[in-house]
Amino acid sequence: MAHQPRSAVDSDLEFSVREFAGALGDSVTVLPLLVALGATTSVSLPHVLVGFGVFQIVWGLYYGLPLSVEPMKALVGLAIVGSLSYPELAAAGLLAGVVLLVAGRLGVVGRLQRVVGEPVVRGVQLAVALLLFEAAVDLSAGNPPVAAAGLAVVAVLALVGVRHSSALVVLALGAIAAVAAAGVPTPRAPELAVFPAGSPTLSAAALEGTVAQLGMTVGNAAIATALLCGDLYDRDVSADALSKSMGVTCLAAVPIGGVPMCHGSGGLAGKYAFGARTAGANVLLGLGYLALALVAAGSVLAAFPVALLGVLLVVIALELARAAFDPVSGRRSLAFVLGVGVVGLAVNVGVAFVLGAVLFRVLARAE
Repeated sequence: MAHQPRSAVDSDLEFSVREFAGALGDSVTVLPLLVALGATTSVSLPHVLVGFGVFQIVWGLYYGLPLSVEPMKALVGLAIVGSLSYPELAAAGLLAGVVLLVAGRLGVVGRLQRVVGEPVVRGVQLAVALLLFEAAVDLSAGNPPVAAAGLAVVAVLALVGVRHSSALVVLALGAIAAVAAAGVPTPRAPELAVFPAGSPTLSAAALEGTVAQLGMTVGNAAIATALLCGDLYDRDVSADALSKSMGVTCLAAVPIGGVPMCHGSGGLAGKYAFGARTAGANVLLGLGYLALALVAAGSVLAAFPVALLGVLLVVIALELARAAFDPVSGRRSLAFVLGVGVVGLAVNVGVAFVLGAVLFRVLARAE
């Protein structure tokens, strides 16, 4: 049965400590990724935060549950490590938006997942994780004592059982250091503009990144998230409905300075684990992002300790790598994940994805 969206009136909304804690469960990787993107590219972080704030609220109310809204990790990760410029990232986001919207309307998302094969998708996740780790080493090398201190904080938090919050803690420490160095920013609303950080530029790298991202999005953000909506919240949400809403998000957010966004099973599970049960978590988190957009000044971002940024990328890379290996079983699947990951690191993610998908289909037909 197709998803029937609830209106904001008949959705259950709760604004409580539990919903607030659940909202934080979706920001564990989102905020560190956005800060890293803002520090390494020409993106306007305030505009990006506005996009996340608006669409957290929009999709929470539309679906009537605490649905996640996350960056498209393959594309954003490639931008962070320098494989994509922001104009190329914007072009890739628009292209992904068109494909997701059309695929959702035609009902082909499930078929796309079967063609690609989950081990190939997981291999793309591993490739991005390896690229992020490589970038983390480069950033941390500039100030090893600060990087070591940040890693020590992460290790202690992991030992006491709050590993999932370690990135937010490191982010908070870096923000305190940045404010101490640059001063408290004056709240200022982002300027209204079309493509404020640069016009989209379609290139071979953007096309390759889009293809790789779509493999991840179809599997994790559409199909796996649809299953979790039923498992965790007893809601019938189709993968095609999620594909359409992700397409709308990209096409609406990128022109106003946002980045490609998607739903995600990890963010949804994180919200549930931290206590979110209603769309109130999305409203609270959306308002929080909008508030951060007012003070995300460039001077503060420039003062963020680069070595701690490297630590953030290590944490994100480890989480992404763990997600890549967790559902993998069997030698062939493991070989696909490792092979796509290594080729993605050594060559590029797009080539790794295409080669992996072709080989997966050849072997599947031979059986």
